[in-house]
Amino acid sequence: MQGYEELKGTVLSVTYRNEQNGYAVVLIKCEGETVTVTGILSGVSSGDELVLQGGWKTHKVYGMQFEAKSVQILPPHSIEGILRYLSSGVIKGVGRATAQLIVERFGENTLQVIEKEPSRLAQIKGISESKAEKISEAFRSQYGLREVMNFFSAYGILPIDAARIFKVYGVDAPEIIRSNPYLLCREPIDIRFDIAEMIAKKEGIESNNVYRVMSAVQYVLRHNLTNGHTCIPRDKLITVTNGILEVNNDDIDIAIDNLVASDELTAFDISGREFVALTEYYRAERYIATRLLMLMNFPFSDIGSVSKEIERLEKRLEINYESLQKEAIEYSLKKGLLVLTGGPGTGKTTTLKGIIDIMEQKGLKVALAAPTGRAAKRMQELTGREAKTIHRLLEVQWDERDRQYFAKNEDNLLKADAVIIDEISMVDARLFEALLRAMNFGCRLILVGDICQLPSVGAGNIIGDIIDSCRIPVVTLQSIFRQSQTSAIITNAHKIVKGIMPDLSVRDKDFFFIEQPNPTAAATLVTDLCVNRLPKAYGYDSFEDIQVLCPSKKLGTGTFTVNNKLQKELNPPYETKPQLNYEGYTLRLGDKVMQVKNNYEIPFVRPDGSEGSGVFNGDIGIIRRFDSKSGELFVEFDDRTAKYAFDQTGDLELAYAVTVHKSQGNEYPCVIIPLTAVPTPLCFRNLIYTAVTRAKKHLIIVGSASVLEKMVENDRKTLRYTALCGLLREGQINP
Repeated sequence: MQGYEELKGTVLSVTYRNEQNGYAVVLIKCEGETVTVTGILSGVSSGDELVLQGGWKTHKVYGMQFEAKSVQILPPHSIEGILRYLSSGVIKGVGRATAQLIVERFGENTLQVIEKEPSRLAQIKGISESKAEKISEAFRSQYGLREVMNFFSAYGILPIDAARIFKVYGVDAPEIIRSNPYLLCREPIDIRFDIAEMIAKKEGIESNNVYRVMSAVQYVLRHNLTNGHTCIPRDKLITVTNGILEVNNDDIDIAIDNLVASDELTAFDISGREFVALTEYYRAERYIATRLLMLMNFPFSDIGSVSKEIERLEKRLEINYESLQKEAIEYSLKKGLLVLTGGPGTGKTTTLKGIIDIMEQKGLKVALAAPTGRAAKRMQELTGREAKTIHRLLEVQWDERDRQYFAKNEDNLLKADAVIIDEISMVDARLFEALLRAMNFGCRLILVGDICQLPSVGAGNIIGDIIDSCRIPVVTLQSIFRQSQTSAIITNAHKIVKGIMPDLSVRDKDFFFIEQPNPTAAATLVTDLCVNRLPKAYGYDSFEDIQVLCPSKKLGTGTFTVNNKLQKELNPPYETKPQLNYEGYTLRLGDKVMQVKNNYEIPFVRPDGSEGSGVFNGDIGIIRRFDSKSGELFVEFDDRTAKYAFDQTGDLELAYAVTVHKSQGNEYPCVIIPLTAVPTPLCFRNLIYTAVTRAKKHLIIVGSASVLEKMVENDRKTLRYTALCGLLREGQINP
């Protein structure tokens, strides 16, 4: 591996091993010296000869250590090494005494006998023929993993990924991948396409090989899921794929047909244009369309007069609902499906509380949920009822191949008469499908959100497609209530939606603009505001109350630059404070961090002692503890403390500053937005609108007025190719 140092030695002992993630601490003998090695060292045992690549680091407690990034395990050759290996207990059924007897009998041929002639082990007293076979089987399994790791190590594939490949394909993985390296690009392995290309080139696979072309097509579709697309026009798919492969378009066309014939892809027409999708995503959107249209036609039982219930509620709460609010309440009770949308201050929460109150009065059991932990917590605070994340509502679990599934499904339905989902704009297609599958046919569904915000991080455009289809009832609240009219954050947010430039001269409310077009100076000013000026002026906690939202990760006021500045000021290093260097950045005890992708394996403990697993994209927490010996760190989120193995910290990023996309579903007392040079693809209205509406008490924009004006004027929506709108319009109802 380029840029790493190589180390060779023999394992003397394994001082620590985490069986779940493969992290280990071992002592090796290297050129007459004993060296401590840490890293993902799955399958490493005493007596093994290792070829390691990595680098040296100084641990504050344990001194100099070699941090391995890759490992090649060689079988022990000497009698001493073989004896140490067998005595380590790595082979089930072989202890120290048995190992001594086996090595005394077979010497340097011991491992060959165990692997290929296990019946000869029965010559030793105390080893029956059945036990000999079990010893051989355990040895072959152990060495199968080693051979797989050694094979893939040569291509720069990390041991943890090699272990995942072994889990899927077993001891035959090298042969299977040699014949079709592009299997690595598929789930659940999901290795980069260029690594598969490297293996294919070494194995002499031709450029127009059918596996290569089909895998490239699937790779393009999977890659574009991260851009929000659930499908791609066929002509565009061919063009993009050819940009990777440089083959004849006919070869790609044939590959698509083959994948459609094998049901891995689905081809379909929308408005006369042919689209192609991964079959599981097409089926998800088709199921969503089917269930929503069925909800529209389901004969819900008559629950009596709603208008009288609204009148009683108005008297009790001493409020007056406006006509659109009353319409939303009535429709949610008389029918089975409603989308409630509107900007800040338009009364969505008041309407929602009314819906819940009357439903409960009518004896309906209501389940509340939101996409993120923070959004669910806010929903609970606003409604006074329990709210869960959608994943928790559906009881997320995973199988033996680490694939996500939900305990709540068609065979184990949610016990609810109505489900209300807040922040629906954040929900992607697969999660929404799972929710619908877990609902009984008589369960009402109310979807609440803001259509003007950014769409979900995951693939799909649920709320946009539902509204654009004109097939589902939508109530859009528009009036800003009196108590909200005093907030410049809210009034300016509504100006932005209409394409009107906010008044930047007003400085006596909650919306402030500071002109500073120079990115370096702007980043310095943002840091000073967060660390000194705002805490001093308003008593804000820099960690808990203030959030910096950047349009992008890069450039002078991107998250990378601003995070480094804020970390240096808010959580500087000192000698006894543990930290971890990972892929060019540092995670330190006390850092504010964000989970940047869903990971259903990470275990956590709640304050009440209950346990679970799963941390999700957008969750923000604080690193509270490091355990260098076990290779783990602990992050305290809003409602739980999660345990990360060091190799899982690639899921974490510093979160003093986060992108606007990652802030969806969250609100913060104070938001600072650095707005200097914004990349053209991000310079549009609903991005700045989403950023502005994250602030509850104070909003400070630092940057260029001309950049802000350009974003306000640009009403271009992020293009997403999806099937749901077309399926709803066409009224397809076959699941």
